[in-house]
Order: sequence, then C-alpha cells, then structure tokens
Amino acid sequence: MSTVPETYTIPVGPLHVALEEPMYFRIDVHGETVTHVDINAGHVHRGIEYLTTKRTMLQNVVLTERICSLCSNSHPETFAMAAEQIAGIAIPERAAMLRVVAAEVKRIASNLFNVALLAHLVGYETLFMHVMQVREIAQDIKETVFGNRMDLGAICIGGVRYDLDEETTGFLVAALDRLVPEIEAIVATYRTNGSILGRTRDVGVLTREQGLACGVVGPVARASGIAYDVRAVAPYAAYDRLPLEVHVLTDGDVWSRAMIRLAEALTAIDLIRACLRDLPDGPTRLAETPDIPPGRAIAKSEAPRGELIYYLKTNDNPQPERVKWRVPTFMNWDALRFMLADAKIADIAIIVNSIDPCVSCTER
Repeated sequence: MSTVPETYTIPVGPLHVALEEPMYFRIDVHGETVTHVDINAGHVHRGIEYLTTKRTMLQNVVLTERICSLCSNSHPETFAMAAEQIAGIAIPERAAMLRVVAAEVKRIASNLFNVALLAHLVGYETLFMHVMQVREIAQDIKETVFGNRMDLGAICIGGVRYDLDEETTGFLVAALDRLVPEIEAIVATYRTNGSILGRTRDVGVLTREQGLACGVVGPVARASGIAYDVRAVAPYAAYDRLPLEVHVLTDGDVWSRAMIRLAEALTAIDLIRACLRDLPDGPTRLAETPDIPPGRAIAKSEAPRGELIYYLKTNDNPQPERVKWRVPTFMNWDALRFMLADAKIADIAIIVNSIDPCVSCTER
C-alpha cells in the first residue's frame, strides 16, 4: 500500500490560472505548508535590450514603452532622462509638470489594477468588478488626454508629446473628483471587510530586515517600513516642487502592500491637482529634436512598482551602444522566498500578486 510522502514538490506556473504573470515556481510543501521555494525566470524573454541597439534614440522611446503596459510611461521617461543627461538638456518647466501628470495617472490605474486582482484572488468577485469599474475612470482619463488607454505616447526626448487645453483640463479635474470618493470607499472596504482581512493580514510577511537584505523597492518596501521613494530622495521632473507624501506601514503583509497602493493612488490625485494648479505657460518640448552625443548616463524614476533604473551608453552612431534597465520586480521577487516561507498553498497566488510582478519588464 503506497503512502503520500510527508514532503513533496509541486510546480506553480509558468501558466497558472491563479497567477497574474507567467512566473514559474518549484515549491516544496509539507502537508499544506510551503517549506522551500525555487523561482525560475526566462519564460517570456524577448531580447528587447538587444533590440534597443538596433534602433535609433527616437525609435527607442517608442520601443521602451512596449516593455510593459502597466508601467509603460515610466520606461520611456527614464530612458529620455538618461539621454537628456548625456546631452545636457533641461526640459521646459511645463513639460516637467506634464511628465508628472502622465506618470501619476498611470500610477492610479496600475495600483487599482493590482488591488482589484487581490480581491479576485481572495474570491471576492463583486469587489474585483467594482475596483475595475473605478479603474475605468483612470482609463477614460488616459484615452481622453493622451489618446491611448495603455501606452500613452506622452514622452519624447526633450519634453512631452501632449498638452492640456482648457477643455481637457476640465475633464481631467472632473474625473479626479469622481475618483477620490470611489477610492476612499475601496480603502474603507479593505480596512473592514472580513473576507479581505482574513486572507491578507499576517499573510506573506516581509520584515524590514528581510526587505533591506533583498533590496526591495516600491510599495513592497514601504509596506515593510522602508521609507524609500525615488520621487522624494532623488527628485526628477517637477517632484521637488510638489506636495509628495511617502506612505509607510510596518507590518509587511499582503494587506499592508495593498493599503500602500491605495494611499499612493490618492496621493497621485493630489500631485496631479497640484500640477494643474501650478502649470506654467510655455513650450512642452524643445523646439528641435536634440542630437545625443557620445556618453553614458544612469537615470532612475519611481515607477508604480518602485525604483526603475536605466543605463544608457551612446557613441557616434544613431543607435545607442548599450541600454540596460533594472526594474522593480527584479528586486522584489527574490523576497518571495521570505514571504512564501511557511505559507499555505492556497495563499501562494495572493502573496505573489502582492509584489505586483511585471515579468515582461524583468525578463528583458
């Protein structure tokens, strides 16, 4: 008579009904409890860093926006920042404000998407559909202001490719006014609903010490008591002149990471309003497309998932010699080894979703 071993290995992914992204895990479990985790990468590798060396600088602004849809604006913005650093370019003040508007609109939509998926994984389908419906307000903003619902096409080297007139600004303000009470209601639900609290509190805990050891960034870091936000510690665009609040919690569990994202969505609305209030007159980009001389630079920004770093090396050719990026997920997914330790099998997908993984960004 055969018996089931006390400890056994189960595969999770790369294509799994409960995973947001195609990640592959080999997980050792004892009964229903995780005892060991192996994370394997490479399933969606596209060689996109190599492709950047075959495109011109202007073409790469378009290409880098296709790395990831949810944080698509952050990639061309950071790439453009590195190019502008090499060329010694200072973008117009109006363009700096408009870059913040584009980035924070994307942050709202991205954070709401992750919080909605958490409700779906918990099994609260009504809340999932409600949060996605609220997110549609942000999607409508993107479609109306930028002409696109995902890849905004807002960034160019030397500024931005869009502008706000009186009518568009009025629409944007009205949409933000609709978003605030909706997000506040979602926050209240996540604070009080038993289904959410029972599946997310004290689940997937990452301590501050573990987070520092893994170098986690973004909401994952700030939910574990690490007050690091690129917009505050190394301001770019117009963030040094805006009322930015860095939200920090200390429990380091799935619930804390969701609450950080909701708080940052509300702060993003405050930042956009401040930009609209203080938006100066003037050009939105340089009069002529700048030439990028030989050189090298490193630029970083705070993408919705955390710190995004670009390295750019140029030479006398129209194409860059080297483009490399380090994305937030690369730093955060190693921390899953701590988060999944002693977790239940049923919580694996919830914990993985809580780092908001972007595998397309990571497997470049």
